[in-house]
Amino acid sequence: MSIFKQAAEELLSRRKAGTKAPRLVEAIRPKSIDDALAIQAEMANMETTIGWKCLLPPAEGKIVAAPIFNLQHQTDDVLLFADKGQALIEPEIGFVLAKDLPARSEDYSEQEVVEAIGSAHMALELMQRRFEEGAGQDFYESLSDCMINQGVYIGPEIDKGLAVNAHKVAITITQSSQSLELDGTHPNPRAIDGFVWLVNFMSKRGISFSAEQVFITGSFKGIVPLEFDQKTVIRYDGLGDYSVTFKIK
Repeated sequence: MSIFKQAAEELLSRRKAGTKAPRLVEAIRPKSIDDALAIQAEMANMETTIGWKCLLPPAEGKIVAAPIFNLQHQTDDVLLFADKGQALIEPEIGFVLAKDLPARSEDYSEQEVVEAIGSAHMALELMQRRFEEGAGQDFYESLSDCMINQGVYIGPEIDKGLAVNAHKVAITITQSSQSLELDGTHPNPRAIDGFVWLVNFMSKRGISFSAEQVFITGSFKGIVPLEFDQKTVIRYDGLGDYSVTFKIK
């Protein structure tokens, strides 16, 4: 068994248990982006990839690209593992493909990527820190572990053109009598930018993308800790709103 498969099996076992653990043992730790992506690929061989998270590369020698294995779609209750007793979410926009984008050596144009998108949605990235506090894991280990993603919730459909170009969105999150007024700003100039990058980066590595896969492209406000078992109303100004209740998985 390859070290990449060993690492993938270990990371998946932690994900399914919902537990925090030390960093990977030295023998199976990734030492590069290529190693981390090889571990992700092994995980994808064992789990169904329902989508991807992505962002324009944030710094030299770093990327944000990871498969997503858990999707919840417009349900009243959103199930996720607790992290220090709270539900950790990131408010995002999700794009759903209407047609396949097969791997190829030639870049896809932005127009081709946008035309392949069937719909855009309000979305939540569901987060969980699976390395224990003080574990000392490095970037490559975090990338291998899909960068604390534990799934995605896809909410109501929104205007595709507005979603593609979204950069600043005022977000209100209400639980019981408390409301958070968030000045949402996408980390990239437009919500679509990381998606176009991901398609071309992974396509050249032989990865194809399929119709109905979901893509989230960066948080408008980083991680937001929320409470379980409370009706939660989430509103993106000018785009839409919905309500959910977070339940411990």
